[in-house]
Amino acid sequence: MMPAPKILLRAAIAAPILGIAAFAAVPQPEAQVFSGHNSDAPVDYAADRIELQDRQDRVILSGNVDVKQAELRLRAARTVVNFTNAGALQIQRITASGGVVVTRGSETATGDVGIYDFNQKIITMTGNATIKRANGDTLRGGRLVVDLKSGVSSASGGKGGRVSGTFSVPKQSGN
Repeated sequence: MMPAPKILLRAAIAAPILGIAAFAAVPQPEAQVFSGHNSDAPVDYAADRIELQDRQDRVILSGNVDVKQAELRLRAARTVVNFTNAGALQIQRITASGGVVVTRGSETATGDVGIYDFNQKIITMTGNATIKRANGDTLRGGRLVVDLKSGVSSASGGKGGRVSGTFSVPKQSGN
């Protein structure tokens, strides 16, 4: 007895999807960005101007803002640093705007706005968000999220609601 056409169609659709899912389940070290970052390291900063708003538990840095934590560097026109004051200042979040550039080694993330959530250990870039690696790999979207714990990044909502990018291909020797 021959399988019904619907069953064949389902099998034809499911096979590639299962293949992609199996491929995605394999750890992909190249898919990791900013992996191994020490998000507990001290945070150093420099800016043209600083304004401490103690009652609002925040600091506003403006003009050539440069924030460093271990090998991670964030540059922007302006940042708002939210903190708690439980005997010692503890940074909760940095919200950067104006040409935001985050770098670590040969990896660069850019966007109109960047949010570094210290509790979640996540950096979110929005507005013309891009991640670039020295090898030529590029990922573009409207919103990029980098998980500093795992180093895994994800993108959503670029131009026309789509994500785009470029993967580099290793040179083959002897061809």
